Amino acid sequence: MTGTDGLDHILQGGLTSSRLYLVEGTPGTGKTTLALKFLLEGLNTGEAGLYVTLSETTSELTAVSQSHGWSLDELDLFELVSEDGISGDNEQSLLHPSEVELGETVRGVIAKVEETNPKRVVLDSLSELRLLSQNPLRYRRQILALKHFFANRNCTVLMLDDRTAEPGDLQLHSIAHGVILLEQTASDFGAERRRLRIVKMRGLQYRGGYHDFTIEKGGIRVYPRLIAAEHHATFDARPLSTGLAELDALLGHGLTPGTNTLLSGPAGVGKTTTAVRCMIAALERGQRAAYYLFDERLGTLLIRSAALGMDLRPYIESGQLMLRQIDPAELSPGEFAGAVQSSVETDGASVIVIDSLNAYLHAMPSDNFLVLQMHELLSYLSQKGVISLMILAQHGITGELRSDVDMSYLADTVMLLRFFEADGEIRKSLAVLKTRTSDHERTIRELKINRTGLVIGAPMKGFRGVLSGSPSFVVKGERLIDGEAHANE
Repeated sequence: MTGTDGLDHILQGGLTSSRLYLVEGTPGTGKTTLALKFLLEGLNTGEAGLYVTLSETTSELTAVSQSHGWSLDELDLFELVSEDGISGDNEQSLLHPSEVELGETVRGVIAKVEETNPKRVVLDSLSELRLLSQNPLRYRRQILALKHFFANRNCTVLMLDDRTAEPGDLQLHSIAHGVILLEQTASDFGAERRRLRIVKMRGLQYRGGYHDFTIEKGGIRVYPRLIAAEHHATFDARPLSTGLAELDALLGHGLTPGTNTLLSGPAGVGKTTTAVRCMIAALERGQRAAYYLFDERLGTLLIRSAALGMDLRPYIESGQLMLRQIDPAELSPGEFAGAVQSSVETDGASVIVIDSLNAYLHAMPSDNFLVLQMHELLSYLSQKGVISLMILAQHGITGELRSDVDMSYLADTVMLLRFFEADGEIRKSLAVLKTRTSDHERTIRELKINRTGLVIGAPMKGFRGVLSGSPSFVVKGERLIDGEAHANE
């Protein structure tokens, strides 16, 4: 076990013991944090650990450990080049690499291992050995010699490398039993993003691809790439009411567990209110829910919902509802998927609301496969029998509207909310464009939001062109909610 849960999950149990592994990544990617956690995990299982540093000082390592709340007192820290090593009495300085210095460095590592007899060893970093070796052949021979030495002593070794070698130099990859790559990227706005990938791992089944991770107090937190096919569950697929008979009729008996619904429309048309109404019905049945809020402030949502007769605070206080404000500039797709997965599997949420997809998608323009990640997340929720509601804002008010991204093909159900004008007043309409689970109603109904919450009228059969925003009345005396529409004569 590496001590990093998400990494052990990716490796399906951890690293094979008595092997040599390479952990590579540019400075700042978390190699030292990962290595220290690896040694501390060994202490928990009775395996002595040794950290050999050629680049950092022991005081720097201690500072890193203290920032995570760790104590290194039971580990052996060996600073290969100490203050004595760079004094005037010792001319072999790392600043002037030579074959003599390389031999002394390797012998120093071997001597310390023989003295302490550890089961886990970290060698930080190989860039110093590369400089001392002066040529690739000597460097490869020294690494092979160390590999054989450690193998004979049944040591599990992590070699850290900061990727200062020539691009395309894969010598270490061929020598190591496994290779873990750590990467860090900076966006134009927001925090840096980190991800890891298992490049190779002999004799082990592992989860391939990139996996997002963050560095937090206590170590590295890895968010394994979500694979929906691994999360089958049995559940009752009978439709559940939204709390409004008219909306149930539009949907064809309500919302079906294991399906996702896309609520699409312009800003202010009532998408969030409709989603909250559906979620409230689930909470009233005793189900748990999680609401991920990207656009609106959390306080504003609570005040607005309470004013409409849908007070969310009692459910939050009881723990039945988890309402989380998300800063998309600080969140990676993998971290978001991990949060949703935790809500379902740890907190027991059976309703998930994502409000809205626009902010989430805009925060990660460089993530070319974000839609694929969303597809995998929705597939996972479907496998777990979760009702998921996604909100997508469209640009425009009436007439032709457009979206930043087409997510309708991912949705099992699509609800379209539109503005239209009648008698000099802006009104709202609601229609269900598709549902994959039932024969839904194909009418358009008026939608009104007042102090009692959401009110849905009868089918608007006497109107034509409602979705265009400027309907005409083809049946004289056709009524709207709280009013009467008159045909042009």
